[in-house]
Amino acid sequence: MRCFRVSLPVLLLAAAWSGAQTLKPVATISLPGPPGKRFDYLTIDYPDHYLLSAHLGAGILYVIDLRSNRLVKAIPDVPGVEGVEYVPELHKVYTSDWLENKIGVIDLRQFRVLKKIPTREKPDGSAYAPPFHKLYVSDERGKTEAVIDVRTDTVVKNLSFNSETGMPQYDPVARKVYVNLQDQNIFAVIDPRTDQVVARYAVGRCRGNHGMALDVEHRRAFLSCEDNNLMTVFDLEKHTPIAYLPLAEGGDVIKYDPGLRRIYEACYSGAISVFQEEDANHFRKLENFPVQKKVHSLAVDTETHRVYAPEQEENGKPVAKMVVYEAVAGSR
Repeated sequence: MRCFRVSLPVLLLAAAWSGAQTLKPVATISLPGPPGKRFDYLTIDYPDHYLLSAHLGAGILYVIDLRSNRLVKAIPDVPGVEGVEYVPELHKVYTSDWLENKIGVIDLRQFRVLKKIPTREKPDGSAYAPPFHKLYVSDERGKTEAVIDVRTDTVVKNLSFNSETGMPQYDPVARKVYVNLQDQNIFAVIDPRTDQVVARYAVGRCRGNHGMALDVEHRRAFLSCEDNNLMTVFDLEKHTPIAYLPLAEGGDVIKYDPGLRRIYEACYSGAISVFQEEDANHFRKLENFPVQKKVHSLAVDTETHRVYAPEQEENGKPVAKMVVYEAVAGSR
C-alpha cells in the first residue's frame, strides 16, 4: 500500500499549466508496476470509492481508494489487461486479458482472480447491462461481441461482425447496447433481451470509431474517431451524427462528466482534448490540455469531477503513476 503526496513535479506541472482552462494537477499516486509499460482502461467502483486501473504491459489491476488516494491492492495474473468493468451487485470486476484471450473474474472482497473465461481474439472494451445481468466484451481482432452471463460466468453468445469491434456502452433509457464497428464506421445496436443486432447506423465523417461515451439524459453518444482525429456527436434518437470537433492526434478513451457537461478524450500525442456541451445540439472545444505523451486513457469521477490519467513516461523517462486532476471551475 502506497500513499500519495503533492510532489514537486506536480507543483511544477501545476505552475506550467496555470494558463490551462479546464484542469489542474493536484496529486500523483506512485504505482508498483514496472515503469514504461502501457496502461489501458479505468473505471470507478462508486459504492467502495475505488478507482480500478488496468496496467496492460504489467498484467496488473490496481485498486486505488479515491478518498485517500492510496493504493489498496495491485492484483496480478491479468496478462495484457485492457477492459475493466465493475458489477456492483456481485462485487466483482471483469478484466479483458488479451495476452491470453480470456476474461478475468475478480472478487473485490478477496482481491483475487476467481475464474478465467475463454473468449475470442483480443478482448478489449466492455460494458455491463444490469437489468439483464450480462457483460458485453468487444473481441476487437476476433470481430465479435462476447456476451457473458455474470450469474454463471459463462459466455452465452458470440455476435460476429465483419469489422473489428470498438468500445461498447449500455444505454439504460433505451435498454440497448451500442458497439462501434470501427472498420466500417458503423454504430451498431444490440437488444440485450435477445442478443440480436437490431440496427446499424453510419457515423458520417467519423473514421475508425473506437471509443464511446454516452450522455444518457440528452440522448447523445460521443465517438472517438481514431483515423481522422475527430470527436463525433451522435444523436441516439435520430440515429445520425450532428457535430464533429477536432481532436489532438491519437485520440483513444473518451469520457463524459454529466455534472459539468464536459467531454474528455485522452490523446496519445500528449493532450486531453476537452469539449463543452452547451446544450443537446451545441458543442465547443475548450482546449487541448497538455499532458505527458502516451497518455491514452482516463476516468472521470462524476461525484467529485476529478479526472484520473495514468502515465507510463515523464519527459521521455519511464514511470508508472496515476495523475489526479481537479476540474477548473468557470471555464464553461
